[in-house]
Amino acid sequence: MTLPEPSTAQAFQEFFAAHHTHLARLARRLTGEPDAADDLAAEALLQVWQHWDRVEAADNPLAYASGMVAVLARNRLRRLLRERRCLTSVGFAGPDAFEEFDGGDVDAVLDVRDALRRMPHGRRTCVLLRYGYGLSEAETADALGISVGTVKSQTARGAAQLVHMLSI
Repeated sequence: MTLPEPSTAQAFQEFFAAHHTHLARLARRLTGEPDAADDLAAEALLQVWQHWDRVEAADNPLAYASGMVAVLARNRLRRLLRERRCLTSVGFAGPDAFEEFDGGDVDAVLDVRDALRRMPHGRRTCVLLRYGYGLSEAETADALGISVGTVKSQTARGAAQLVHMLSI
């Protein structure tokens, strides 16, 4: 195995230091699992490292990495749901996939988090990347590997669903 060039390793280390916290927060918001957030962010950053040439060449490397977190979070939730269904079918309810958050958040924040958890994954991801992380429609589309039109419709539906769920 050949070692990467020092400049490549340095560029990745700088990316890691600058964005690990952001990616872990995104993972927490997408899954509702504080304990899994760092693991998902680390897994995404490992994939970023493995594909560093593509990530570094992207228009927005952070959007690329955020997309990786979104895919990993979706896959984790799907796996948990399959496990829960399997356990339920044999008479064991199993633990809830969405743990309650610790901390002193105000009721409104908890209401928004609960509403986001109840949204379909794709819609929730679009809303979080657009409004929570300030990505443009094009950046969100690139990060998720979907069209800009899909981002627009999912974001609009997600915002409308939040308004309805929160009775704003």
